[in-house]
Amino acid sequence: MKYVVVIEKGDSNFSAYVPDLPGCVAAGDSVEEIEELIREAAEFHIAGLLQDGETIPPPTSLIREIDVTV
Repeated sequence: MKYVVVIEKGDSNFSAYVPDLPGCVAAGDSVEEIEELIREAAEFHIAGLLQDGETIPPPTSLIREIDVTV
């Protein structure tokens, strides 16, 4: 499955979350690191849902870039 991941730059690191998997978050020092960490976090999160007999939320979030006039 493919899920949308939001990556944000902080003052000293990067953080990421998966909108369709509430509570699935990660933080790291680089974009490359955060991509790997959030992938691992999503897999762990889904494994926990399955172990608890929960349903895996389907990916429903979309990404669109917009132009903003300044």
